[in-house]
Amino acid sequence: MDLKLDAISPKEMEELQRNVFMTTLEQIKAWARSSSIYPMTFGLACCAIEMMGVGGANYDLDRFGSFFRTSPRQSDCMIVSGTVTKKMAPILRRLYDQMPEPKWVIAMGSCATAGGPYVKSYAVVKGVDQIVPVDVYIPGCPPNPAALIYGINKLKEKIRYEAKTGKKVI
Repeated sequence: MDLKLDAISPKEMEELQRNVFMTTLEQIKAWARSSSIYPMTFGLACCAIEMMGVGGANYDLDRFGSFFRTSPRQSDCMIVSGTVTKKMAPILRRLYDQMPEPKWVIAMGSCATAGGPYVKSYAVVKGVDQIVPVDVYIPGCPPNPAALIYGINKLKEKIRYEAKTGKKVI
């Protein structure tokens, strides 16, 4: 049944615009995905302690709809916190490959983003983005829990923006 807009009075049109919300299915899916992010923890060093603090009572990440998961098959976001060594790199990649689509990665701390103070070591990967694609970088050594919450909120904005525009943000 087609809705004939010229047959509607101005008062009815105003009522319609005030009470009807128009959107696309992709935007609804993006809203649902961004409102319920399930991060998988991949804590490797001291940044992992700060990541654990986000789940505690002071910061309570659960109130934002994010619940930590320990299985890659139940996660849609991987938070890599700490120094990634060349020995851990294949394991990190395997866990990333086991995650279902769509999936995102957050690099937390200077070690995960660029190698940190260990960048001159032969055994350290110079940033997790050499192994998996990273969506959000959180700087700091270690970044505090509020910075991680800010990074998760930036990821939510990115998910919604990509659904709205249809463009992949790099």
